[in-house]
Amino acid sequence: MQDNATEVTAAGIARLAGVGRAAVSNWRRRHADFPKPVGGTETSPSFALAEVEAWLRHQGKLAEVPLRERVWQQLAGHPQGPVTALTHAGCGLLLIHDRPTVWLEVSAGSDERLAAMLPGALEQVLVPRFGALRSGRGGGVRGVHTPSGVNSPDSMNGSGVVNTGETAHASAGSARRHSAKPVHGPTPVHGPAPVHSPTPVHSPPAVNTSPVANSGADVNTPGHPAGELDTGTAAPAPHTTPAVVAPTGPELLPSAPLLRGAAELAAELGARQAFEFLLGRHLDANPRQYTLTPADLAGLMADLVGPAGTVLDPACGTGALLRAVTPRPDQELYAQDSAPDLAALTALRLALHARGTVRAAAGDTLRADAHPGLHADAVLCHPPFNERNWGHDELAYDPRWEYGFPARNESELAWVQHALARLKDGGTAVLLMPPATASRRSGRRIRADLLRRGALRAVVALPVGAAPPYNIPLHLWVLRRPERAPAQPEVLLADVGQFATEGRGGPDWRTVRETVLDSWRAFDRAGSLDERPGLARSVPVIELLDDDVDFAPARHLPPPTAAGAVRERLGETLRLTTDLTPPPAATAPPARWPLTTVGELARGGALVMRTGGNGGHARVPALTDHDVLAGTAPSGTLAESDEEAVLTQAGDVVVPVLGGGSVTRVIDDATAGAALGRNLVLLRPDPSALDPWFLAGFLRGTANNRQASSYASTATRLDVRRLQLPRLPLDEQRRYGARFRALDDFEQALRHAGRLGEQLVRGMYDGLTDGTVAPGR
Repeated sequence: MQDNATEVTAAGIARLAGVGRAAVSNWRRRHADFPKPVGGTETSPSFALAEVEAWLRHQGKLAEVPLRERVWQQLAGHPQGPVTALTHAGCGLLLIHDRPTVWLEVSAGSDERLAAMLPGALEQVLVPRFGALRSGRGGGVRGVHTPSGVNSPDSMNGSGVVNTGETAHASAGSARRHSAKPVHGPTPVHGPAPVHSPTPVHSPPAVNTSPVANSGADVNTPGHPAGELDTGTAAPAPHTTPAVVAPTGPELLPSAPLLRGAAELAAELGARQAFEFLLGRHLDANPRQYTLTPADLAGLMADLVGPAGTVLDPACGTGALLRAVTPRPDQELYAQDSAPDLAALTALRLALHARGTVRAAAGDTLRADAHPGLHADAVLCHPPFNERNWGHDELAYDPRWEYGFPARNESELAWVQHALARLKDGGTAVLLMPPATASRRSGRRIRADLLRRGALRAVVALPVGAAPPYNIPLHLWVLRRPERAPAQPEVLLADVGQFATEGRGGPDWRTVRETVLDSWRAFDRAGSLDERPGLARSVPVIELLDDDVDFAPARHLPPPTAAGAVRERLGETLRLTTDLTPPPAATAPPARWPLTTVGELARGGALVMRTGGNGGHARVPALTDHDVLAGTAPSGTLAESDEEAVLTQAGDVVVPVLGGGSVTRVIDDATAGAALGRNLVLLRPDPSALDPWFLAGFLRGTANNRQASSYASTATRLDVRRLQLPRLPLDEQRRYGARFRALDDFEQALRHAGRLGEQLVRGMYDGLTDGTVAPGR
């Protein structure tokens, strides 16, 4: 068997055969001819996919595997790693998308023929879409300058991208992301986190891969808008690399089955959707390595800059911000990221998304800008936060610091000035920023100059939960490269924090979007905005130029008065609560029903019992024990695993097993489809035998929970199998179920009234203390 064979785990074998993992373990013990492990560990071995498929087919056990699952297995088990596999698949899908007849020609015949012909075929697509660089060697894109050894497997980073030592350092120490960023931990301060390539990165000596120094064609391609690039003054960027380099034939040979499978998937879904599916599965499979920026936030940022022909994202991640830009004819998208794998994936993703030109490069943007002569219509950026190793010592005399040299702890202000330096006069930039940047004393001089010269146009405070880190309200800064200093400059300050929702499901994006865009467009037209209480106002720059130069919106926008919508909503909810209050109940002696247990019902088939905690491959929110206790929408996430996720259905009853509380939740249509989280048990009753509300209501009995619980030194655990309920006819169950459901409605109304009451009380305190509410007589 070849050393570079695609591998599959026991869980993958189980999915191929349509059985459980226990069956795979039995096959390994009982069948001497079962394929031997070729990798993994003793407790989690991996097997050669080709050998496993041959054995299953011989045994008649190979199930009809869905095409998506088969292709994903080929990608996840690729011998060169999933990032390399995804890059190869992206190149093949781009060829299918742009030159389908060429793909049909090269894919006819053996895998060896496909691998030999594909590099040349890819040149026909990669050069027009990504720009031709100067002639090089080996199997790379025609014109990419690749000295001897660069295109060898030892000098590739696993994604088919040339990687110098500087780029590798930037990737490991200061990776720039927005749509897929390294996780920086739960604290608001982002620390640098490495993005690990699936294979070791080697640094060949004396590699000059500058897309400026090596590539007159990259910046002077036919059809490039005049005035966009000033190549006569562009400084070389010696530590950037072109994002996509065509793999060589030997590199592509192990990917031949994947490429053929991706082509089948493209025939079913379309090339763009096929790549989005595979990329999404890869990101979900590595939740600790990437943090995804919500698509709603990317769309809002793109709408703030408006239509643009030339757009730059200098910290592109996997391209969510550029992908959100409205496509236009002859549009050009520029991207850079210090992680070569993400730069390559962004380039391929954008090329599949739109017909415009894509110019993407790998390299540390602040230290080695790949587009130094660019004057873009718009810049979108989600930079890394609070990064101290951004180049402070090397870049002291950089011409980009028009508004002042940023302090070591003000990396965000370095990104702000980089964005302004890459805009044409009148161009707009939108950056996602941590709130501290608006008020830290170390940045007040730069902030003051941004205000005086009219470069800063708006600051928007987003709701908590808009983007990672989810526990702080991030800001959007809207900047414009000034054509001339405004006569009476004002700045728009907006705060949409009140539109946060409970849990981590994200804010009310529709209201956020409408409020922000309406305020910004009105301000942009008139240069000022009448105050919208608690939401937005334009502030004269002179009012902000004090000793602190603090333009955090919360400090300049009084909260909305408490006598408005909150009071009305509370009144409505209290009236509903009164209507739902249970009527007086007549007392009766305790009933003597025959009892059964959940365990007995499960053994008899009256219900199915499942435990949660596995992410599977489902890209859905997870219902957590906190969501069940608080009555909120699914807000959690689960790491992808080989074990399939348990997905909720309407009518399921969910029970938390930790904490000692008597709580249940009946799943409704709005919650159906969520993955079952940890420390939860799902009961799925047979509707012909059990009413779900009857089941949920009796399981909440205090005495019932007490007899079914066990107690440790620090926790109480519920044994759901021991919970009891009476044996009653279905009609009688439904009578009880209707009463339990009415109690649940009453409980939900009480919770809602409590939350509104807290908002009203806080608003009254705020109004009395800031003078917007009079104390009365």
